[in-house]
Amino acid sequence: MNKKQAGGTGDKLFAQLLDNYYEQDLKLSPLSATENGDNRYNDLLPIDMTDGYRDTLKTFYKNYLDSLTGFSRKNMNENDGISYDILRRELRMNIERLSNFHENYIPFNQFYALPLTMGQFGSGDGAQPFKTMKDYEDWIKRATAFSVWADSAIVYFKKGIDSNIVLPHSLVVKMIPQMEDMVTTDPEKSLFYGPIKNIPSSIDSLGAVKIKEEYTKLINEQIVPSYKKLAEFLKNEYLPKTRTTSGINKLTNGNAYYNFLVRDQTTTDISPEEIHQTGLNEVARIRRIMDSVKNSVGFTGNLSAFFEYMKTDKKFMPYKTPKEVLDAFEAIHQRMQPNLKKMFINVPKTAFEIRQTEAFRAASASAEYMQGSADGTRPGIFYVPILDATKFNTTSGMESLFLHEAIPGHHYQISLQQEDTLLPKFRRFGGNNAYVEGWALYCESLGKELGLYTDPYQYMGALGDEIHRAIRLVVDVAIHTKGMTREEAIKYMMDNEPISEQGATAEIERYMAIPGQALGYKIGALKIRELRNKYEQQLGSKFNISDFYDEILKDGAMPLKVLEAKMDAWAESKNK
Repeated sequence: MNKKQAGGTGDKLFAQLLDNYYEQDLKLSPLSATENGDNRYNDLLPIDMTDGYRDTLKTFYKNYLDSLTGFSRKNMNENDGISYDILRRELRMNIERLSNFHENYIPFNQFYALPLTMGQFGSGDGAQPFKTMKDYEDWIKRATAFSVWADSAIVYFKKGIDSNIVLPHSLVVKMIPQMEDMVTTDPEKSLFYGPIKNIPSSIDSLGAVKIKEEYTKLINEQIVPSYKKLAEFLKNEYLPKTRTTSGINKLTNGNAYYNFLVRDQTTTDISPEEIHQTGLNEVARIRRIMDSVKNSVGFTGNLSAFFEYMKTDKKFMPYKTPKEVLDAFEAIHQRMQPNLKKMFINVPKTAFEIRQTEAFRAASASAEYMQGSADGTRPGIFYVPILDATKFNTTSGMESLFLHEAIPGHHYQISLQQEDTLLPKFRRFGGNNAYVEGWALYCESLGKELGLYTDPYQYMGALGDEIHRAIRLVVDVAIHTKGMTREEAIKYMMDNEPISEQGATAEIERYMAIPGQALGYKIGALKIRELRNKYEQQLGSKFNISDFYDEILKDGAMPLKVLEAKMDAWAESKNK
C-alpha cells in the first residue's frame, strides 16, 4: 500500500490543522524557515531566550494540543495517524520542556550558538540568500536585531548565575575566542562582508553602492560591537561564575532535566542506566572485533598501541592539498555506486556536493551535512573541515563518515523527506534525533554490502566510528548521572578508540554542552538493525532490502515507537 492509497488527503480539517501549525511555527522559528528555503521571514530574528517569547511558544503548543483532542486517532488513515502521533508527542515534549526547565538561562554554548549561526548566515555562503536587493535588505534587518539578542543573552546568562544554572568553565573558555574572532577593525576583513564581495550583476551600480555603505555601517556599528560585548561579558563576568563540575545533575533540577533529555533525544522510555549498560556491552563487543582486525594485519602490540600507530604513521597521511582530500571522498562515492543502485530504488533529486568547511569555523567544526533546499536551488552539502591536508588521516573512518554524513545517510534521508509533497509540511521539514542520526549511523554498517571496508584500516576506521557512538552511551550517562569528570571521560574515550586528545576533548565538551543528544545515534541505529533482523526472519524470501529501505525512509523522520508500529504493519502486509 503506498501513501496515496493509504489516504494521502485524509481528513481535510486535520490537514488544515497541520498546515496551520507548520505556518505559525515557521514564523516563530524564522531561522528554520530560512534553512528550509522559505524566504518570507528572512528579516526576522526573535529574541528567543526571553520569558515572554517562551510564554508565547508555550501558549502556541497548548492551543494545538487542545485542538488535536478534537480528532479521533482510531478513525484516521495511515498517513494521518502517523502525523497525529508525531505531533502529539512533539507538542507534549515542548510544553514539558518550557514548563519545567530554564534552558534560556544558558542562551548559547560553544556548540549550539546563534552567534555562530549568524556568521554562517551572514557570510554569503549559508542558507541566507543574497540574490536580490530585498535579500540584502532582509539581512540588514535580521542582523540589526542581533544587538538586541546579544544584550538579552547577557541578561539571561546573569539570571543563570543567580539560579545556579551555569556552564562548565572549560566550555566558556572555548566560547570567548569564538566571539573574539568576529571582532575586526576593518569591515572588509569581517566574515559579514562576504555578500558585498559577490553582489550579483542584477543589482545596479547605485544599489550596490547603497548596499556597501549600509553593510559597512552595520558591521562597524552593530555586529562588531555586539560580538565584542559578548566576548567581554563571558571573559570578565561569566567565566569567574562558571562551575568546575561536568554534569547537569549538579544544576538546579538537573536530574529531572537529564531524564527529560534522554526521553526527548532517544524518543524512547529507556532509562539512563539501561542505556549506560548497553553502551558498556557494545564497547566490549566492538573491541573484540577491533582486536581481530589488528591481529589480521600482523600488528603485535596491544589495541592502544595499534590506535597510536594508526594516528601517527605518516603512510596514513598521503594528502598534500585540501582538493586531494575532497577527491578521495568523491572516489568513495563513485566506488559504491553499483551496489547503491541495487539497495536504493528511490533516490533524491536534490543535487549533492562535497565542500571544504569555511575557514572561520573549521577549527571547531566536525564533518557535517547541510541539507539542500526543497525546491532544489541549494544542493545538499557534505562539509569536511581540513585545517592541514598533510595531517588528514585516512584511518579516521573516511568511508564510514561518507556513508553517515552524505550518502546514503543524511543526504538520502533528509532530501527524500523534503521532496515528498504528500507529507504535511511539519513532517517534510521536521527532524527527530534518534531517527535521523540513527539512520545515518545504521548506514555506516552497510559498508561491506556497498563494496567498501575492503581495506582493513578503513574497516578499522569504521569500527572506530561505531565504538565512538557506543562510548557516547557510556560517557554521556556517566557524566550527567554518575559524577564522571571531563578528564575521566576524555581518558575513557581515548582508551577505547583511535582518537586524539584534542578530538576526544571536543567530543566530551560537546556532551557537556548538549546532554543526551549523543544518545540518539546508537539507540536509533540499534532499533533499525533490530527491525531489519526481525523482518528478515519473519518474511524469509519475501524480504527485499530495497523495499525495507523505501519503507523506512518514505514517511520521513518520526519517533522510534511510531516507526516500529509503522514497520510492523508493513511487514504484516508483506506476509499476506
